Amino acid sequence: MLTRLFVGNLPYNATENDLKVHFGQAGVVLSINMMVDRQTGRSRGFSFVDMDSKEAATKSIEMFHGQDFQGRNLTVNEARPREERPPSAGDRGAHAPR
Repeated sequence: MLTRLFVGNLPYNATENDLKVHFGQAGVVLSINMMVDRQTGRSRGFSFVDMDSKEAATKSIEMFHGQDFQGRNLTVNEARPREERPPSAGDRGAHAPR
C-alpha cells in the first residue's frame, strides 16, 4: 500500500536522487515529487515522497523527522490529502471565465 510523505525544510540544492537515496535507507521509494518554483525552477524547499508500504513510511518518519539532511533538519510526516481550493487570479485556464 502506497504511503505519501511530506518532506519539508529541504536544502534548496537537494535533488530528487538525493532524496531517493536518503529515504531508500528506510524502504522502497516509489517516486519523488520535488516542488519547484515555476518561474525560477528553484526548489521550494519541500517534496512528496511515495513509499511502497505503511511500514516504510513509518520507519522514514522515525528515522528522519528532525534529523540533519545536508545541513538542515527535515520535517517528515504523512502527507494530508490535497484540499480543493478555488482558482486564484493567476490560474485562469482556457475554461475559466474572462
